[in-house]
Amino acid sequence: MAAQTESEMLSRVPVIVVLGATGSGKSKLAIEIAKKFGGEILSADSMQVYKGMDIITNKVTKEEQAEVPHHMLDLVDPPARFTVVDFRNAALKIMDRLMKQGKVPILVGGTNYYIESILWKVLVSGEKDFIERSGSLEDGQPDTKRVRIESDLEAMDNRDLYRRLQEVDPDMAKRLHPNNRRRIIRSLQVFEQLGRTHSAVLQEQREVAGGSELGGPLRFPHSCILWLQCKQSVLDERLDSRVDDMIERGLVEELLRFHEKYNQQRIAINVEADYTKGIFQSIGFKEFHKYLMLDPSERNSEYAQKLFKEALDQLKLVTRRYSRKQLRWVTNRFLRQRDRQVPPVYGLDTSDLTKWEENVYKPAKHVVDCFMKGSTPTEVEPMTLVEALSNKPESFHCDICDRLFVGTLQWEAHRISKKHQRFARRKQMERTLSSFNTNKTNGAETAINSEVEPTVDTQKEV
Repeated sequence: MAAQTESEMLSRVPVIVVLGATGSGKSKLAIEIAKKFGGEILSADSMQVYKGMDIITNKVTKEEQAEVPHHMLDLVDPPARFTVVDFRNAALKIMDRLMKQGKVPILVGGTNYYIESILWKVLVSGEKDFIERSGSLEDGQPDTKRVRIESDLEAMDNRDLYRRLQEVDPDMAKRLHPNNRRRIIRSLQVFEQLGRTHSAVLQEQREVAGGSELGGPLRFPHSCILWLQCKQSVLDERLDSRVDDMIERGLVEELLRFHEKYNQQRIAINVEADYTKGIFQSIGFKEFHKYLMLDPSERNSEYAQKLFKEALDQLKLVTRRYSRKQLRWVTNRFLRQRDRQVPPVYGLDTSDLTKWEENVYKPAKHVVDCFMKGSTPTEVEPMTLVEALSNKPESFHCDICDRLFVGTLQWEAHRISKKHQRFARRKQMERTLSSFNTNKTNGAETAINSEVEPTVDTQKEV
């Protein structure tokens, strides 16, 4: 039998993606699958790329990392910037090496656009010169030229950024909200590096065989997705318990150590804390900021305990909200996109952890085993598509709320939202009251005039 060519070997090695809301058991299943099939894990988490900060980013333990090789952890020092382009370039190099060795790459994590950048060619991946200019993360640091371009753009305010985008790429400007700073900078960065508009590059991706409205085609056709699902009420309780466990493991102490070091540098150069970049985007920093900024002598006071309780409650709230956001993303990106090449998605119920073996591990093992052999799973059916939603990238301004929305989906969701309805009722009451006062004033003037006119008329008659 002739030896397999490299391309034949790569085509037979599947890419396994483990998706699910935070707290659904992604890391547990990924480790089990990796141990069973000799695979290695790539973390697709935008916060776990930072060194240290293990508790707040909820990294797998050192013991778990010793069980199975993990990649894309502890790459850069906070608060350095690390972008999705950095992630894609580094992760693809690792995956290519693993697949050439016949090892299964298992992509696991909760940062949705990181996962999307690997599965699809959506980040101007077809542009050879862009990849060369962007550089890879071989030395653990992002490309210096791109960092310089980002720094120049970051120095601009939102209004100037959007005006610049309108000048160089009006088509993309129509698709983005003026306050969507991150995506505006991304589009301007593409223009600066390629000398071509972002919208033109994306249009080329859509026209490639297998492309869709969301960009280029599927990068790894021989791939599948294991989606861990859980009843929301069960997941909410699980997430609250996890936050409590993080506190017991030393979350606050970890934050305090980092804040002390960071604030010494920040205050020295008179810079405000920015929770929109880097490690500060991690859930926990913003919520505990007021408590962390207290003087050490105040942290045992009644006021400090009040701040701590508020921060803890808020941390639990935003964590639960984030899990719902992840659920919506998976549904919209994988089950609603009828014009997009999407790997088969297999739903696994993790609501009852006592039935993990039966409901999660065994069906997952069967799916991966079939993909390893190039056959179709027979014991588990892939999830079916749900009704696709039409979302035209048009801009809508709500005169009632004085807000701008991009896309018909956001606009329709806003129109039926409770907040909009409340504002609409308030505006209607204000108009009614204004009309009443106007009529009342006009009525009073009419009454006064009606009293004066007869006298005038009488005088005229005399």
